[in-house]
Amino acid sequence: MSSLRCATPKLRNYFKDKYIPQICEALLCGLLVTCPSDPLRYLQQMIKIIIKNGLENLLWDMCINPALKPRLRRLSETYLEQLFGLDDQLVTPELMVKACTFYTGHLVKSHFGGWKEVAIPRANQEAIMAEKMNRAIEHYNARCLKSFFIHWFSYVKTTRERLVVLLLRLREMFYTQRQKFILAIWKEKARQRSKSREDDLILKHELQLRKWKYKLSKSKAVEEKPISPEQSASDSALSAVPVEFDIAALPDQAITLIFSYLSFRETITCGQVNRSWMALTHRGFLWSAIDFSTSKNIADKCVVTTLQKWRLTVLCLNFRGCHFRTKTLKAVSHCKNLQELNLSDCKSLTDESMRHISEGCPGVLYLNLSNTAITNRTMRLLPRYFHNLQNLSLAYCRKFTDKGLQYLNLGNGCHKLIYLDLSGCTQISVQGFRNIASSCTGIMHLTINDMPTLTDNCVKVLVEKCPRISSVVFLGSPHISDCTFKALSSCNLKKIRFEGNKRITDACFKYIDKNYPGINHIYMVDCKALTDSSLRSLSVLKQLAVLNLTNCVRISDTGLRQFLDGPASIRLRELNLTNCTLLGDTSIVRLSERCPNLHYLSLRNCDHLTDIAIEFITSMLSLISIDLSGTLITDEGLTTLSRHRRLRELSLSECINISDVGIRSYCRTSLHLEHLDVSFCTHLTDEIIKTVAIFCTRITSLNIAGCPKITDGGLEALSAKCHYLHILDISGCILLTDQILQHLQIGCKQLRILKMQYCMSISAAAAHRMSAVVQHQEYSSSNPPRWFGYDSGGNPLAEPHSKMPVRNYSELIVKEAFSSDEESPDSNVK
Repeated sequence: MSSLRCATPKLRNYFKDKYIPQICEALLCGLLVTCPSDPLRYLQQMIKIIIKNGLENLLWDMCINPALKPRLRRLSETYLEQLFGLDDQLVTPELMVKACTFYTGHLVKSHFGGWKEVAIPRANQEAIMAEKMNRAIEHYNARCLKSFFIHWFSYVKTTRERLVVLLLRLREMFYTQRQKFILAIWKEKARQRSKSREDDLILKHELQLRKWKYKLSKSKAVEEKPISPEQSASDSALSAVPVEFDIAALPDQAITLIFSYLSFRETITCGQVNRSWMALTHRGFLWSAIDFSTSKNIADKCVVTTLQKWRLTVLCLNFRGCHFRTKTLKAVSHCKNLQELNLSDCKSLTDESMRHISEGCPGVLYLNLSNTAITNRTMRLLPRYFHNLQNLSLAYCRKFTDKGLQYLNLGNGCHKLIYLDLSGCTQISVQGFRNIASSCTGIMHLTINDMPTLTDNCVKVLVEKCPRISSVVFLGSPHISDCTFKALSSCNLKKIRFEGNKRITDACFKYIDKNYPGINHIYMVDCKALTDSSLRSLSVLKQLAVLNLTNCVRISDTGLRQFLDGPASIRLRELNLTNCTLLGDTSIVRLSERCPNLHYLSLRNCDHLTDIAIEFITSMLSLISIDLSGTLITDEGLTTLSRHRRLRELSLSECINISDVGIRSYCRTSLHLEHLDVSFCTHLTDEIIKTVAIFCTRITSLNIAGCPKITDGGLEALSAKCHYLHILDISGCILLTDQILQHLQIGCKQLRILKMQYCMSISAAAAHRMSAVVQHQEYSSSNPPRWFGYDSGGNPLAEPHSKMPVRNYSELIVKEAFSSDEESPDSNVK
């Protein structure tokens, strides 16, 4: 075996590749353990088993009987390799001797060195120990110093931070106290200034009232005692009052501009003052628009003379409600350049008059014939002479037929017609609408009010041939349904107005963002089938500016909140939620956050609103008009509302919780108030009239109907100060007498509309004299009805009847604040 160590590599590789050591090991182990009686035969059998299993699966115990296999592990996998001399890593005896010698020397050296150090102590051990102790003490002191420094640093840092916080708090307290001190001084000065201004206004009011009473007494004395010509000069010289302002000091251009605001009768009167004023009143542009409807008792000869004199200058004529003779109306034909003509409510207008007008005025663009007696003869004249007609109103003209509408397509026809008003023309059938559609294909604005016979089929006929319709008004048409909205989806609608319809449901607004993406005006009054779902559909309209949902009683806070969360609230300018009784204060909170451009807001008869909502309304700085009639607002709420100084119109009708204190608190800061409605607030007295006269001198409309405690003293102060008053409603003020009419004539010279229903102490003769001064007047001396809430003596009734509906009687005089975008085009000609 030792010779194999020096064998050739080929031989050594042969032994390894053929598994010679493993074969020998397996056979030898089997012989040693089994001890067979015939070793050769045993070896022969085992060799066959090895050949059968293969050399790759050869194990050292393969030749041992399983019952005799030892449970011990073999000692080495390379034992026979060592025997055969195939192990290259075997240690030679020489190497073994060197290894043992080295190991023994290393053990002796290490153990002897340790024993030496233990057995033989060093000479300077004490010095070494002392040095180590000093080093330990220094280390300990350094550790302690470091710990103390860390604690000190933490304390200093905490103290400094606490000191900084204290300084910041002191500075904040100082600034707060200084600001409080400054605000207190400012508040005191503002209060003093406000008190001084209020005292000045009161003093000025008293002086002006004294002067007014003196002037009134003087006028009475003049009426009672005629003055002779010799005495008049001397008396006038003695009692002459210095002129506060002479209009003659103004330049002619300014005076002419002032004259442009005068009525026809006033302009004629100014022309009779002197030669210079006569020259100014003869400027051509003053006669480009003549309004005869505002003047009463004008002679027909004067009208004819005026039209003949200014026939080349006149562009606009308004004869609304005038009762001139037929020959007088024929004089309109002299105005060759006439463009706008309003003949509504002219009972004397005939087909013959229209023939003369149409022959002489071919350039008319605007023609209003509403509520007249025209027939098919006039309808035949329209397409023949008025080729450029753009605006035509035939409202409540019920003497023409479907054939008359067919005439509109004759000749050149009325193909330029843009606006058409057929309100109240109940005689028109489906065939009539077909005639309109075929002749007026360019219609953009369509108004059909008070037509119970109007159906979805009529609208479909119009829409098929008039795709340019952008505005529809269907008031008082109960048979219109959701099908009309579906038919109108082919038009680019901008404005829709429906009223009193129960067949319109939430389905009409389901796809409104796709059908009418540019709509900006929605007027759905008294459509009680609409719910919160409609508001959810409207919330996506980005161009919406006007929304009127009066009497839509099923709308609640949830629907309004969903509407306000959408983009539609950003541009919203007018919102009318009258009689939406399910709304509460939570809606107003969201409204104040989401509507930065809201100008007009009506919450009339929303009886769940309280003073909490007023606090959020005050933060809506863009608001200029608000209607809080029928709400639970109190004097405290009015005091809060007084912080909003931009309001121009305020309605507090039927607010039973307010008194003179609240009105006074509000009016003291609302110097620019123009419209005030406190009707049916039965607790109010003359104090509120005096407050309005002192602070709100710019007021133009005042409604105190149903206030039985108002007397002549309050109206006297109003007449002395409020010279810009145009509209006044004193219906149901049972303590007022004829004296106030004289005061109004002298002080309120701009008064145009006066309502005096149920004024028992005002005589019919005085009311008749007053009717010659104002344009519109309503008067009756009967007892107040029970729904006023008090009897003829002003005593409250035990069970007052319910008030009138939403469009109550005060709206007969005062136009709604929400009608800025809802007026018909006939408002252009006044």
